[in-house]
Amino acid sequence: MSDEFFRKSFGDSESVHLGSGWISGVSAVFLGLLSLGAVLCLRFPALLTLPEARAHYPMGVIRPLIQGIIFAALVLAAVSAVLRQRKVLALTAAVLAVAALALGGGGVPLPQEVGTKTGIGLDWFVLDLFVMTIVFVPLERIWPLHPNQGTFRAEWTTDAFYFVATHLPSQLINFLMLLPAALAAPWLAIPQLQSYVRNWPFVVQLLAVILVADLAQYAVHRMFHKIPVLWRFHAVHHSIRTMDWIAGSRSHFFDIVVTRGLIMIPLALCGFSQGAIIGYILFVSFHATFSHIDFRPRTIWLENYLVTPRYHHWHHSAQEEAIDCNFAIHFPWIDRIFGTCHFPKDQWPKSYGLSGTSVRPGFFRQFIDPFMGR
Repeated sequence: MSDEFFRKSFGDSESVHLGSGWISGVSAVFLGLLSLGAVLCLRFPALLTLPEARAHYPMGVIRPLIQGIIFAALVLAAVSAVLRQRKVLALTAAVLAVAALALGGGGVPLPQEVGTKTGIGLDWFVLDLFVMTIVFVPLERIWPLHPNQGTFRAEWTTDAFYFVATHLPSQLINFLMLLPAALAAPWLAIPQLQSYVRNWPFVVQLLAVILVADLAQYAVHRMFHKIPVLWRFHAVHHSIRTMDWIAGSRSHFFDIVVTRGLIMIPLALCGFSQGAIIGYILFVSFHATFSHIDFRPRTIWLENYLVTPRYHHWHHSAQEEAIDCNFAIHFPWIDRIFGTCHFPKDQWPKSYGLSGTSVRPGFFRQFIDPFMGR
């Protein structure tokens, strides 16, 4: 699906106002997709859900939440149908919501036990999309850095495709991410260190995991910028010309797997608990998305200690003075230590994207081109 196809089918968002029915229609389609995905997870848990997550869902909360989302999708679809001349959004949302109801809605009974050790991970995708959207879209709409940018800006469908492609196969990505650590641990692990670290309180372990991971990611991130064959893959992420919450998902699969795999090696060697590592994964998923958002407010007292949108926006700047700077993902003082910090006081970048490198548009071209030497 291209941006042009979306505009022709659903209308251009540039003329949107609250009474046009466009916002209610898009919201209805989004909620319809979420509800249908959630119901499919209940209907086919062995195939669609992550084995490590199945036992931890609070079904007493999730079931009424699904029903509420279906109801909200139908109500918003009706509002859009009344207000909007084009009925495509309303009809699409209604079909999705009715399909979710026809499959059983939030009341789908679950089997007593699901014995499969594999699952596509649709549950994680739906949950992640729901949380990220309800948190970051309102922030960008209420306090935008670029008020005229809009949610459905140029190339947003490419980045939405990246979000699906990098979040849906979560079990495969997790397997590839953990594989290097599993291979290295028997040869490099220090049992005394691992035993010592595992006795730390959870909060101390979590903070240590974030620090060790950021030091490792700093090194890997800088390597992807400096080694030409790796830069071809990482340039895909830097081809973003519009910063917002979904733009951060534009990363090549090779880039994601190699970066996360190398980060997991020191975490495994240190012996951090599984709970601390899961806590880190949740933190980095949220914080990395936050650092890309189109969000003007600043917490000045925090900027020296934690990466904020303004800091990471400079990493994506196309301005010459900002090239190859701000590699840290969480702690900006790491860049200051290694001399790679560029953070002009009270300034935002004037432009984003690549300088001196070109990346062809479109998900499939961007996936293939780095392997072809482009």
